[in-house]
Amino acid sequence: MKNLLSLLAVVWLTGQSLSAAPAVEPPGAAGDLILATTTSLQDSGLLDVLLPRFEAASSHRVKAIAVGSGEALRMGEQGNADVLIVHSPADEEKFMAAGYGKDRKELMTNDFVLVGPEADPARVRGRPVLDALRAVFLKGAIFLSRSDGSGTDKKERDLWKRAGFEPKGRWYLETGQGMAETLRIASEKAGYILTDRGTFLSLTGRLDLRVLVEGEKILLNVYHVITVNPERFPETNISGAEALMDFLMSPAIQTFIGQFGREKYGAALFRPSLKGPGDGPVR
Repeated sequence: MKNLLSLLAVVWLTGQSLSAAPAVEPPGAAGDLILATTTSLQDSGLLDVLLPRFEAASSHRVKAIAVGSGEALRMGEQGNADVLIVHSPADEEKFMAAGYGKDRKELMTNDFVLVGPEADPARVRGRPVLDALRAVFLKGAIFLSRSDGSGTDKKERDLWKRAGFEPKGRWYLETGQGMAETLRIASEKAGYILTDRGTFLSLTGRLDLRVLVEGEKILLNVYHVITVNPERFPETNISGAEALMDFLMSPAIQTFIGQFGREKYGAALFRPSLKGPGDGPVR
């Protein structure tokens, strides 16, 4: 009986001490942040490597939502994201001018390329990109478009406008899908498509497509990281957003970005904006 009373006393005292202790917040809850990012970072595999490193080095957990740049910017405008990685410069500038963003930094670049089947029915190989699009239009060759408001979609439509044509017809196929899926469809249909080089390289060996047009200044693809303005949205996790921005812009991570993909694909998928030893010019 004595032992039983002693045990009950210990249980009672333990219960009292636990009830008096302050509530413990679930691990990581205070540091959770939402990253709205373009699909190319997910499709390339870069996010799968960078985010665990960031989480291991910080008190923050990241929920990444991969969408087109247009949708990512809309999430920022609605206060539904803390930090963005996008590649639609004109739309980004409007976003910043409207006060939705706090800071915007150039993270990295790659380039857009026009790819298509080896047979190249429109004979675009090696031609300037605007001439290549005109040839595709006049031939009525199959062309795949994401048509999802992404940065790639905006670039493609701008190029068609510069070429002097509005793409319409049975030859012009709009998927509403991300880059990787639209590339797969283009491969199945032996069509042409504008893509960022990083996503294309990451699918090496899985697509029956070739790079046919590349290397022009007009095809530069620039990625920025943007923190959402806490003055507009007080609930924004600005400390987490700034920590992620600082991490991505750090010399070590910029160097890592510049090497990512070399071993597996024979070429880096992105070029860091912070140049290090041996880096070529960003632009």
